[in-house]
Amino acid sequence: MDKILTVTLNPAVDKTYTTKCLVAGQVNRMRTVLNIAGGKGVNVTKILRQYGYGVMATGLLGGHTGRFIEEELLRRGAECGFVQVSGETRCNMNILADDGGVTEILESGPQISEQEQALFLERYEALLTGCKLAAISGSIARGMADDIYERLIVMAKDKKVPVYLDSSGESMRKGLPAKPYFIKPNWKELEYLAGHPIADREGIIAAARHLREEGIAKVVVSMGSEGLLSVTDRGVLFARARGIEAVNTVGSGDSVVASYAMSAVLGESDEEAILRACAISAANVTTLESACIPVETAEQLMNKMVVEKISG
Repeated sequence: MDKILTVTLNPAVDKTYTTKCLVAGQVNRMRTVLNIAGGKGVNVTKILRQYGYGVMATGLLGGHTGRFIEEELLRRGAECGFVQVSGETRCNMNILADDGGVTEILESGPQISEQEQALFLERYEALLTGCKLAAISGSIARGMADDIYERLIVMAKDKKVPVYLDSSGESMRKGLPAKPYFIKPNWKELEYLAGHPIADREGIIAAARHLREEGIAKVVVSMGSEGLLSVTDRGVLFARARGIEAVNTVGSGDSVVASYAMSAVLGESDEEAILRACAISAANVTTLESACIPVETAEQLMNKMVVEKISG
């Protein structure tokens, strides 16, 4: 089976807490805590390994938290080609309250030196050889230029490796001129790329089509509980899983990226790909641990959902 390369430039240990309620400015006692190897690319890696796909994970790791993440991925059967940095990999907090409130506290992560960045670029170029595709996900580390994703996409294209890009802000926007094969913005991120507010599904389709016209083969937009929309040269598709009780939404977008990477390896149609991605993403929100898919739930959802063909 073809190997998938995942890239996480700013991974994290996600500390997921549960509590009755969260009150700002007061002492808050947590009921439970889970320490989870996280970061968007790490989540993609975990899901791909859960489904038995060969993965090479790379990026930047440092310190005790970095060792925890690498050990977790190795335990799951992933290959690891991370560059070790002098700083400590960050921790993030995800606090889930019984009243439905979800609070995320995100650290910025370590400062990356020019030498560490150069080592990573050398490692990344070597790891591209023999990979089916490269999934580049998440924020970039401090000290790295905003155009780092553009450089990574160009390097991959030089080796005929398609890139699946899932990021936000300037690092995402500056990666688009290199024309990644696939991007997965959410609604808010799509508004940033479009440069204006988007009110409804028709506006999402228009903005995604504009990105397609700029040379991106597949634009998949995650709309939260409103569903998933894909725009390709074969048309516009929409899928939505209904009646899902969300426990933890962290990792849902990463589930979409991992699922589309699987579909690429399997050679699935656009209809099959969006159906699988929507089901896996919806199943992800039903568990406390992010990027831990209840496979049976995902399979049940796939059998219940219908893909709407909007055009094409």
